[in-house]
Amino acid sequence: MTSDLPAAPSLPGRPCSIAAALHVVGEKWALLAVRELFYGNHRFDRIARNTGAPRDRLTARLRALEEAGVVERRPYSERPPRYEYHLTEAGRDLAPLTQALLAWGDRWVLPEAPVVFEHTPEGHPPHPYDPRWVCRTCGEPGRGAELRAEIRSPGWTAEGPSGP
Repeated sequence: MTSDLPAAPSLPGRPCSIAAALHVVGEKWALLAVRELFYGNHRFDRIARNTGAPRDRLTARLRALEEAGVVERRPYSERPPRYEYHLTEAGRDLAPLTQALLAWGDRWVLPEAPVVFEHTPEGHPPHPYDPRWVCRTCGEPGRGAELRAEIRSPGWTAEGPSGP
C-alpha cells in the first residue's frame, strides 16, 4: 500500500478489500466509464454516449473516481476550459477486473460476445487473448479446492466475527 492512497473507508461488515474496492468502483456507471477509458474514449460526451449514463450521474461518478485516484482530468482546451479523462496507474490496474466481467458476461449472460480482444505482440500475428489468473510463485492456474483464504483482519475468521 502506498502513502498517496486515500484513507480506507469505514464500512459495515467484514474488513475486506473487495468491499473497499466496490466502494470506489462498484457502481455501474463508474465501471462503464472505466471501460470507455480503456477503449480510448477520453471526452465526456463520448463516455456519456457510449455508457448511456445520465449526464449528472456520470459527472458524479467521474468526480468520485478522480477523488479516489482512479482517473485524472487533463485540459485539452483553454477557451472554453475543457478536460479529458485518463486512467491513472490505479485505474489501469482495473484491467483484470474488467476482463473478468467481460469473460463472465460472455459465458453466462450474452449469447454472443460483442467484443473480442486480440493479443498483438510485435513481430507476431494477432491471436485471441484470454486472460487467466495464475499463481505468482509457481505459474499454475489456481483451482477452487486448491485456494485458501488467510484471514488477517483482527477479530474475524472465515466464518465471520470471532468472539461473543
